[in-house]
Amino acid sequence: MKPDKQGDAPGESPQRMKRKEYDAELEKLHVELVKLQMWIVAKKLKVCVVFEGRDTAGKGGTIKAITERVSPRIFRVAALPAPTEREKTQMYFQRYMQHLPSGGEFVIFDRSWYNRAGVERVMGFTSESKVRKFLRATPLVEAAIVQSGIILLKYWLEVSEEEQTRRLKDRATDGRKLWKLSPMDLKSYGRWYDYSRARDDMFAATDSPHAPWYVARTDDKRRGRLNIIRHLLDKIPYEELPREKFSVPKRQKRGDYVEPDYPYKYVKEQY
Repeated sequence: MKPDKQGDAPGESPQRMKRKEYDAELEKLHVELVKLQMWIVAKKLKVCVVFEGRDTAGKGGTIKAITERVSPRIFRVAALPAPTEREKTQMYFQRYMQHLPSGGEFVIFDRSWYNRAGVERVMGFTSESKVRKFLRATPLVEAAIVQSGIILLKYWLEVSEEEQTRRLKDRATDGRKLWKLSPMDLKSYGRWYDYSRARDDMFAATDSPHAPWYVARTDDKRRGRLNIIRHLLDKIPYEELPREKFSVPKRQKRGDYVEPDYPYKYVKEQY
């Protein structure tokens, strides 16, 4: 894996981050994300973040870490299913473009138009000629996106072969994660180097000055999440907006209100 052009070259991974340290750092970043949210709304900014990477690289967990303390009305996640028969007849980018942000929105693509350069290509769901057309067109499409005023950030989450194997085995034995293990994951697992070649071609064609790729190592999921959140905060200029002083208003008096004698159906308290 080559180093990020604007970051440090990959070296020996540090010890995995402890949960307590992670929670403390994530809390600080959540505060900043809320400040960013208020700035985006006030200034009508349009932010689009694309997450790509190998299976088990940690895209879902990273997205959850970003969105769990902000408003889902402002921070929207676009995780598109397989295209419908109608969508298959459309211009390839069409079904993705409708999910781009309007003013005051932050949209996250959990996989994106880059499906064509990755899973569709490797698993034989599209032709090589269509892949080539996609790779030629994408920098032009992304230039138009950026020129429209959208802040576009693209992240590739990189996981090692050993860690991917460990995570797949964990999904197979953890009842909470079974839904994450699909037949497609298992087919993809055996094609590590096909995915590597597809990734390399994708970077060579679409790592542009106006829409560069940023690579995050995610063998340690906690460090990876924190590094990505910190990076995107640094890439989006924002300020903390002044807030009005908060005071709890007085409640109205009971007056003539009487609690009804109603047979409420309470949830059984088992815990």
